[in-house]
Amino acid sequence: MNDKKTYSAHAAILLANVIFGLGVPVTKFLLDEWVTPMTYMASRCLGATIIFWVVSWFLPKEHVERRDLLVIMAGGLTGFVISQTLTAWALQFTTPVYFSLIATLTPIVTLLMAALFLGEGITRLKSLGTVLAFAGAALMVFVGWQAGAGSNDLLGITLALLSVLTWVVYLLITRKVSQKYTAVTQMKWIFLVSTIAVLPFSWNEFPQTALYGGQFGWDGALAMLFIVVFATVLGYFMIPYAMQYLKATTVSIYTNIQPVVASLIAIAIGQDVLTWDKPVAAVLVLLGAWFVTKEND
Repeated sequence: MNDKKTYSAHAAILLANVIFGLGVPVTKFLLDEWVTPMTYMASRCLGATIIFWVVSWFLPKEHVERRDLLVIMAGGLTGFVISQTLTAWALQFTTPVYFSLIATLTPIVTLLMAALFLGEGITRLKSLGTVLAFAGAALMVFVGWQAGAGSNDLLGITLALLSVLTWVVYLLITRKVSQKYTAVTQMKWIFLVSTIAVLPFSWNEFPQTALYGGQFGWDGALAMLFIVVFATVLGYFMIPYAMQYLKATTVSIYTNIQPVVASLIAIAIGQDVLTWDKPVAAVLVLLGAWFVTKEND
């Protein structure tokens, strides 16, 4: 494999996860003050659809086989519509730090799903990593159930876990297709089907939101612009590009960057507070993820 392309793939997925980490507190800000979860999703879908289709007009046309198109669309429904809607709901109930720590379980869930459905083996080291990571998740659930900082941390953490699960399904079902088509071709279809799926459920909510209902503010508009252009278009462009040259498990390990970025920003701007369980849970989850992916280096 071309080393230069491999390095660029690592750089792409690194940048994507830094952007996603920044997107967590930005999303929390939007949901708290400007939009509902469904209008948030519709804005992302519609904005990304327009951008990707316009860009595709200036690129060589790619023919997508019907079977592959169905896989791409199914990936869009699971990896974006379902996963990101669950993300938006989760952030209504829990804090950015708890959510981003749950996101670091992605490599472990990828491992378990690959073992269950693809027959990939699980070694003792990976088993140890899985136990440590879930111990960290259990600690977050326990503290959240007792007295978390969110309005309902237990519900938020559960929704975050479901978001991770559906995201892993997307990684696994699209990994072969990702190697056949360009990122723009994949994304224009993913976001088109996502828009069709989301818009009917959100249309009536737009006039009821602060951002779209007559209380326009530049801070809300710029936050949404960041989510659409960077956390959606640029981030989701980089993922299929990276998956052309990297394994799904390797791609998933970069998710561990998200809690570092999200936690630092969220605590700095007062969206979250640093409590004893968060660094302990972070050590357990990140150490577990490292064990799981160590043998894939």
